[in-house]
Amino acid sequence: MNVIMSRNIKYKLPSPAISALKKLGSDMNSARRRRRITKDIMAKRTGICINTLTKIEEGNPSTSIAAWVSVLSVLGLIDNFKDICDLKNDSMGIILEEEDLPKRVRYKKIKYEFK
Repeated sequence: MNVIMSRNIKYKLPSPAISALKKLGSDMNSARRRRRITKDIMAKRTGICINTLTKIEEGNPSTSIAAWVSVLSVLGLIDNFKDICDLKNDSMGIILEEEDLPKRVRYKKIKYEFK
Protein backbone atom coordinates (compact mmCIF):
# COMPACT_ATOMS: atom_id res chain seq x y z
CA MET A 1 0.00 0.00 0.00
CA ASN A 2 1.51 3.31 -1.07
CA VAL A 3 0.73 6.61 0.62
CA ILE A 4 0.63 9.64 -1.66
CA MET A 5 0.51 13.15 -0.22
CA SER A 6 -1.25 15.96 -2.02
CA ARG A 7 -2.38 19.21 -0.41
CA ASN A 8 -2.38 17.65 3.06
CA ILE A 9 -4.53 14.75 1.84
CA LYS A 10 -3.23 11.21 2.14
CA TYR A 11 -4.19 8.72 -0.52
CA LYS A 12 -3.73 5.12 0.55
CA LEU A 13 -3.76 3.30 -2.72
CA PRO A 14 -2.92 -0.34 -3.27
CA SER A 15 -0.14 -1.07 -5.75
CA PRO A 16 -2.53 -2.39 -8.44
CA ALA A 17 -4.46 0.90 -8.34
CA ILE A 18 -1.28 2.93 -8.75
CA SER A 19 -0.16 0.68 -11.60
CA ALA A 20 -3.56 1.07 -13.28
CA LEU A 21 -3.41 4.88 -13.02
CA LYS A 22 0.12 4.96 -14.41
CA LYS A 23 -0.89 2.73 -17.33
CA LEU A 24 -4.03 4.77 -18.02
CA GLY A 25 -2.03 8.01 -17.94
CA SER A 26 0.60 6.55 -20.26
CA ASP A 27 -2.09 5.25 -22.62
CA MET A 28 -3.77 8.68 -22.65
CA ASN A 29 -0.41 10.26 -23.47
CA SER A 30 0.06 7.84 -26.38
CA ALA A 31 -3.50 8.40 -27.62
CA ARG A 32 -2.98 12.18 -27.55
CA ARG A 33 0.27 11.91 -29.48
CA ARG A 34 -1.25 9.49 -32.04
CA ARG A 35 -3.89 12.13 -32.70
CA ARG A 36 -1.12 14.74 -33.12
CA ILE A 37 -2.60 16.90 -30.33
CA THR A 38 -0.07 19.00 -28.44
CA LYS A 39 -0.29 19.45 -24.69
CA ASP A 40 -1.16 23.10 -25.22
CA ILE A 41 -4.09 22.29 -27.52
CA MET A 42 -5.31 19.49 -25.21
CA ALA A 43 -5.19 21.83 -22.22
CA LYS A 44 -7.24 24.44 -24.09
CA ARG A 45 -9.82 21.89 -25.29
CA THR A 46 -10.26 20.37 -21.84
CA GLY A 47 -10.06 23.59 -19.84
CA ILE A 48 -7.24 22.33 -17.63
CA CYS A 49 -3.70 23.65 -17.29
CA ILE A 50 -0.71 21.94 -18.86
CA ASN A 51 0.65 20.97 -15.43
CA THR A 52 -2.57 19.09 -14.66
CA LEU A 53 -2.41 17.34 -18.04
CA THR A 54 1.16 16.31 -17.30
CA LYS A 55 0.09 14.91 -13.91
CA ILE A 56 -2.71 12.94 -15.59
CA GLU A 57 -0.33 11.49 -18.16
CA GLU A 58 2.03 10.51 -15.32
CA GLY A 59 -0.83 8.74 -13.53
CA ASN A 60 -0.88 11.08 -10.54
CA PRO A 61 -3.93 10.20 -8.38
CA SER A 62 -4.22 13.69 -6.93
CA THR A 63 -5.80 15.07 -10.10
CA SER A 64 -9.59 15.23 -10.18
CA ILE A 65 -11.57 12.59 -11.99
CA ALA A 66 -13.28 15.41 -13.92
CA ALA A 67 -9.93 16.32 -15.47
CA TRP A 68 -9.29 12.68 -16.46
CA VAL A 69 -12.77 12.43 -17.98
CA SER A 70 -12.27 15.69 -19.90
CA VAL A 71 -9.13 14.31 -21.51
CA LEU A 72 -10.87 11.02 -22.36
CA SER A 73 -13.73 12.98 -23.91
CA VAL A 74 -11.42 15.04 -26.15
CA LEU A 75 -9.65 11.83 -27.18
CA GLY A 76 -13.02 10.29 -28.11
CA LEU A 77 -12.62 7.53 -25.52
CA ILE A 78 -15.38 8.54 -23.10
CA ASP A 79 -17.56 5.54 -24.04
CA ASN A 80 -14.88 3.21 -22.66
CA PHE A 81 -15.03 5.08 -19.34
CA LYS A 82 -18.82 4.86 -19.17
CA ASP A 83 -18.69 1.08 -19.35
CA ILE A 84 -16.07 0.44 -16.65
CA CYS A 85 -18.58 -0.89 -14.09
CA ASP A 86 -21.23 -1.99 -16.56
CA LEU A 87 -22.85 -5.29 -15.68
CA LYS A 88 -21.42 -7.00 -18.76
CA ASN A 89 -17.90 -6.19 -17.49
CA ASP A 90 -18.56 -7.23 -13.87
CA SER A 91 -18.14 -11.01 -13.96
CA MET A 92 -17.44 -11.22 -10.21
CA GLY A 93 -20.56 -9.17 -9.44
CA ILE A 94 -22.67 -11.46 -11.62
CA ILE A 95 -21.34 -14.55 -9.84
CA LEU A 96 -21.99 -13.05 -6.40
CA GLU A 97 -25.47 -11.92 -7.41
CA GLU A 98 -26.37 -15.39 -8.70
CA GLU A 99 -25.22 -16.98 -5.45
CA ASP A 100 -27.39 -14.63 -3.41
CA LEU A 101 -30.59 -14.93 -5.43
CA PRO A 102 -33.51 -16.26 -3.37
CA LYS A 103 -34.90 -19.69 -4.21
CA ARG A 104 -38.41 -18.34 -3.99
CA VAL A 105 -39.95 -14.89 -3.90
CA ARG A 106 -42.77 -14.21 -1.43
CA TYR A 107 -44.89 -11.13 -1.15
CA LYS A 108 -45.58 -9.72 2.28
CA LYS A 109 -49.20 -9.70 3.24
CA ILE A 110 -50.60 -6.23 3.73
CA LYS A 111 -53.01 -5.78 6.59
CA TYR A 112 -55.82 -3.38 5.92
CA GLU A 113 -57.58 -1.75 8.82
CA PHE A 114 -61.07 -0.41 8.23
CA LYS A 115 -62.69 2.03 10.59
